[in-house]
Amino acid sequence: MVNSDEFSNSVVEIKQEYFSKQIKQEEGISKAEESDRKEDIDPDLVVAEFSFDPENPAINPNLLAYLNDFKGETMNDVDVYERLSKIGQGTFGEVFKARCMKTGRLVALKKILMENEKEGFPITALREIKMLQLLDHPNVTKLIEICSERTSNDNCAFYLVFSFCEHDLSGLLSSSQVKLKLVDIKTMMKQLLDGLYRIHSSNILHRDMKTSNILISHDGVLKLADFGLARLAIRQAQATNCFTNRVVTLWYRPPELLLGTRDYDQAIDIWGAACIMAELFTRGPILQGSSEQNQLNLISKFAGSIEPKSWSGCEQLPLYKNMELPKGLPRKVTEWMGNYTQNTSALALLDSMFSLDPKNRDISAVIKGITSNLFEYTSKCGAHANRGGLEAR
Repeated sequence: MVNSDEFSNSVVEIKQEYFSKQIKQEEGISKAEESDRKEDIDPDLVVAEFSFDPENPAINPNLLAYLNDFKGETMNDVDVYERLSKIGQGTFGEVFKARCMKTGRLVALKKILMENEKEGFPITALREIKMLQLLDHPNVTKLIEICSERTSNDNCAFYLVFSFCEHDLSGLLSSSQVKLKLVDIKTMMKQLLDGLYRIHSSNILHRDMKTSNILISHDGVLKLADFGLARLAIRQAQATNCFTNRVVTLWYRPPELLLGTRDYDQAIDIWGAACIMAELFTRGPILQGSSEQNQLNLISKFAGSIEPKSWSGCEQLPLYKNMELPKGLPRKVTEWMGNYTQNTSALALLDSMFSLDPKNRDISAVIKGITSNLFEYTSKCGAHANRGGLEAR
């Protein structure tokens, strides 16, 4: 394993060696979306474009040459880990359960997809590395190191090495063998809000809150994971943010994103946390829209009509006049969720986090959640609560 200084140096080396300034248009993505993505890139994540010097392989424009020429004392070969099984597959690449052959420690190896090496190191992987370097918290997934692997065609592949968790929340909630009691839900939400508070205190937006990105170890420790869409959100004085609004899975997406805003903050994560908390009670996503319009309709039926009287300034959002928003619908958060729990503290917390107006979902809402009466006795619940409902009972 590498120490923190070595790990930091390895990331700097990667940035200097491999990252191109250009973020190319991906197949199937419109030019408008491409523009959004470029504007949404953190300036300090981008290294100036290399000039061509045939005598210097470190700045050869062919990325494969960078990879083949790279030798670094601070980056382990992935062969120090024994791959046990594949546990994930997606657009990001592959994830393997593995064991460190030196220590016996179980880890998750996340292979970075490098299909288009000439277009640069994936910005989502770079973001994830950077954000996790800034975070050290028991309820945030831990990036242990970055490893490399020589592939069959003599190129290089990279792996992010994470601490291993046996479960994700989506899988647990879909299992009829897992029974969650109120004490389990309290324990999970306390950990989720603790981790989210740490993220937001570091001026980071997660931007992909959902149950499949919540990992839980066998002893009940919850960790926020997948920071591929995360970014820093440091607002300059009298300036507005201009982020892409094409983030957050539809069922967990807050109304301000659905109405086209690009000037948003940590409040979008709090809406996602509210969806997750509700799902702990209902055992399934509560707002399963089929389109952005349908999602807004469901939100209106659940949290009330989106109107200036309940959300000051909403009429100024880019898509407010383009969408057919239901009028005159009452707010029914506590009524609907009251079908699943009678705990008044839980209902009050859900009602607060499901505020239509994002200004009422600021970081104080997370603090309020952490200090809520809902969690007053969580620390006294003992080993039963610590298991977080991971055992069938």
